[in-house]
This record gives sequence, structure tokens and C-alpha cells, in this order.
Amino acid sequence: MKIRNAVLAVVLAAAPFGALADTMDEDRVKELVLEAIRENPKIVMEAVEILQRRDAEAQAELQAETLTNQRLLLEQDLNAPVLGNPDGDVTVIEFFDYNCPYCRQAMSEVQGLLDADPNVRLVYREWPILGDGSVFAARAALASRNQGKYEEFHWALMGMDGRAEEASVMRIANQVGLDIDQLLDDMESAEIDAHLAESTRLSQALGFNGTPSFVVGNELLPGFVEEALLLEVVQKTRDEGQ
Repeated sequence: MKIRNAVLAVVLAAAPFGALADTMDEDRVKELVLEAIRENPKIVMEAVEILQRRDAEAQAELQAETLTNQRLLLEQDLNAPVLGNPDGDVTVIEFFDYNCPYCRQAMSEVQGLLDADPNVRLVYREWPILGDGSVFAARAALASRNQGKYEEFHWALMGMDGRAEEASVMRIANQVGLDIDQLLDDMESAEIDAHLAESTRLSQALGFNGTPSFVVGNELLPGFVEEALLLEVVQKTRDEGQ
């Protein structure tokens, strides 16, 4: 309904009688809009294109604003895990889900980036969007920070066979030597709630609609990205001093 009304509004504005609409009742306006569409069917597609362009422009503005105003949070959030070089000169942020096949595929690309460039800081934003198993895995991974095992646990979860569900996550937690009772307690912390909520808010502001999604400097890289492109964007960001 909202989309239809928006299209009608654009058609109305584009039609020659648009200035007279304020003096007409709603039914008469609709009649005139339909008449305009019958006379020129292409006007509907033009209206849709206008709406899409407006949406794209609004999203681009929001993305730029987020990259500017939320830069410190994106790169320096003390409530987000950091891998690679904590003192690196370029920060790569990855939004991911343990049940995302493309995230698992990207794991080797990210590891290759860290191996190839020792000055990269990798900030992880746990963004569990693929079901309850993903949420459980994200909470468990974030809770493992209290036992100093996030990195080991993270790579083990990313490399697992099958879906991340409660049973499989707990099995891997045992394998990496986590104290399960402590882990379960820590999974309910307010810090984890805050991290997950922040990941959702930031991903929406940046216009991401799936995982993995990367931020490097002012570059947004949604979807699977190969090591070579990551290295290229990191070097570009370094050269530009972002």
C-alpha cells in the first residue's frame, strides 16, 4: 500500500494537473491519475525509477553520515573483538554470521589478508541473522572473550561442518577447552546484548542486507570478497590516510 501510494504521488506530481490537486477531492485525484496512466503507461515506470533513485540517494547519504559520525564506534568499539594486529594502521570491519556459507568461504580470504598484511586490525561484528542457532553461536563466541579464547573458538566455529546449533556449538566449546558453566552464564551478559544490538543498528545504517559485509576506510564491501581485493582496498585506505 505504501509503495502504491508513493507511486501515485509521484505520478500526480509529474502530471500536468499536479498543481490543481490541492483543490480536488481524493476520488477525483485518483481518476485523473488513472487517466494519465492510461494515456501514458510509461509514466508508472518513470515514477518507480524516480522512487528508486530517491531511495538510493537517501541510503547513500545515510551511509556517508554513518561512516563519518560512527567511525570511532565502527573501528574502536571496546565491546567488539579485535583480531590481527591490535595496533595496525588500517582497520577492517566484518559483519558476519556463523551459519552463513559465504562467511565460511570468506574465512580463508580473511586469514590470507591477516597473513599477508601484518598491519591490519580486524574488528568483528557478530550479526546473527540466520536463525536461533546463529544467535546462540554469536552469544557463545562473544562470551568466550571472558576466558581469552575468542579467536580460537571463532575459527573453530567458522570451520565447522554443518549448522551452528546449540549442540554443535557446545561440542566445539568443549574441544577448545572452554569452561561450559562459565560460558553459559556469560552468554546472558548485557555487553553481549549491546554488541548484537549495535551490529544490527550499524548494518542497517550502512545499508547491508546480508553477510558477510566489510567496511574498510570509506569503502563498503557487501558480500564475499577475495583476499586480493581486500588487500587492494586496505592499501588504498592506507595510502589515503583514512
